[in-house]
Amino acid sequence: MARPSFATLAALAAVACVLATALAAEPTPPTLAEPPAAGAPGLWSIYNQSLKSAKYIDLTHTLSPAIPVWKGFGPSRFGPAVSPQTGEPYRYAQDGFEATRYELSSDQFGTQLDPPAHWAPEYPGIDELPATYAVRPLAVISIVEQVAANPGYHLQVADIKRWEAQHGRIPAGSVVMVRSDWSKAWPDPALATREVFPGVCLAALKFLHEQRQILFHGHEPLDTDTTPTLEGEHWLMHHGYAQAEGVANLDQVPATGCLVTVGYPKLKGGLGGYARYIAICPADWQYGVSAGQVPEAPLPKSDQILQWDPAQGVRVRK
Repeated sequence: MARPSFATLAALAAVACVLATALAAEPTPPTLAEPPAAGAPGLWSIYNQSLKSAKYIDLTHTLSPAIPVWKGFGPSRFGPAVSPQTGEPYRYAQDGFEATRYELSSDQFGTQLDPPAHWAPEYPGIDELPATYAVRPLAVISIVEQVAANPGYHLQVADIKRWEAQHGRIPAGSVVMVRSDWSKAWPDPALATREVFPGVCLAALKFLHEQRQILFHGHEPLDTDTTPTLEGEHWLMHHGYAQAEGVANLDQVPATGCLVTVGYPKLKGGLGGYARYIAICPADWQYGVSAGQVPEAPLPKSDQILQWDPAQGVRVRK
């Protein structure tokens, strides 16, 4: 498969980050029912030519009270939102809507974006990260074979250099995800109790940031490494770097040729972020879904309705 170069992806990412501004500045946009003109304004042509037909792959775990979480944070609970006037949950039949109450034990929960203030309060919290994090070139480095032989294997500088010998230099400003397939056992809560799991060694983190100037890296487990002091995470946070944790589905993403988008709630003074990562891959990639391939607007109606399940502590369709 012919894939775009990192230079092209980097340029695309740079302009994609200001897509919302370009759209807002256009005074008379065409209706959605009309096909885009050949000279579409601003960044619309980029979407029509590349992003519309691209394959979108979700790299995010679904949040629920049953997912793995560090014992030091304890469990989270979901429940129906309750009216403060009546003390009763809102109901579709009598109120016309329902809502959910989330009692989250930590902002270190599920697929995350860790800002450096998680360990170092002199650096930005989640609400202080720049909007330019939104879209970046994505590189995926696999250590699956090494982990199969040694479940506690950590990414080494030598692994990065072997990857570059095959795929080219990792571009500055990119996001590097480390594939280990650890997440294939998700959402088994026992994952959070494993003392042996794949990680990223400190030397590799320093190489990626100091020699390749990446934006941030991501990994599948809920910690960066298994050292007694979590030396890798300590170094990252105390040098102003963010990281992604709890990433999923990296086995569906090629080593090069994709972009990654990141979205997260802008919690005031937040020391962690419930994040959603989406890989955007070339149109001829074997995984993912393109715009228009699934119902989007209106969204599909289901024969099974969402109902509160007390046993699971979430809403399910039945």
